[in-house]
Amino acid sequence: MFGLIRAWKRRRLARRELPQEWLPHLERHVPFFSDLEGEVRQRFLDLLKVFIWEKSFVGAGGMEITDEVKVVVAATAARLVLHLDLTYYDRLSEVVVYPSHYKHPDATGIVFGEANSWGTVVLSWDAVIQGLKNPDDGHATATHEFAHVLDRADGAFDGTPELRAWGHYAPWTQVMSDHYLKLKKRKRAQRKVLRGYGAQNEAEFFAVATESFFEKPRQMRKRTPDLYEELMRFYGFDPLDGDDEGDADHRKERLSSGKRGRKGKRRR
Repeated sequence: MFGLIRAWKRRRLARRELPQEWLPHLERHVPFFSDLEGEVRQRFLDLLKVFIWEKSFVGAGGMEITDEVKVVVAATAARLVLHLDLTYYDRLSEVVVYPSHYKHPDATGIVFGEANSWGTVVLSWDAVIQGLKNPDDGHATATHEFAHVLDRADGAFDGTPELRAWGHYAPWTQVMSDHYLKLKKRKRAQRKVLRGYGAQNEAEFFAVATESFFEKPRQMRKRTPDLYEELMRFYGFDPLDGDDEGDADHRKERLSSGKRGRKGKRRR
């Protein structure tokens, strides 16, 4: 019953007109927005509207919550579920934003973001903007933290979100575990694609892999193709679709692989 009511409310919010003053914030801070076209662009904007009007945004450390902050943060969240569903954010109720990095009173070191089990994501505004300014370095704080929310949607931070079909869990577990262990062992292919922070645990591995999937898809497809395939199946799209350079590279790899296979056959 609650799910039906929530879905009805979201449909109503999605039908509301987009405030036109939001668009300059997307054009200024969100590089991937210009790549969205047609129905995909409209779906993104609908998700953006619902996220902003449904979630609570709270300023901390002197941070003022403006439309700019809401729109940019929501854009990073909407991007992850563009081909999924907002139900992955059902457990999320609040986004807390600091102006910059912050510290916990009872801990050492600085924090740029975190996702908590009680339905809160905490972000550094500086880190959010920096992650968007460098869209191909594989490091995006907001993407990382919202990936944790997707992971938690099924009840646990364990590196396995709710997948699209039961038959996807076995290959997902095999591929993700394999690359997680290789990253822990500092294997070259994984280090070229994934930040070392992903070796902390399975949940961090999924969040780091998500960053790379969206920001370094060409490198991921080249060096860890099975990992790329699993993330592509979960997120429901190919980041390199229509990318001429990426497609050319992929064709060369397949051709090279085919030539090696034929030589091997002749040797036998």
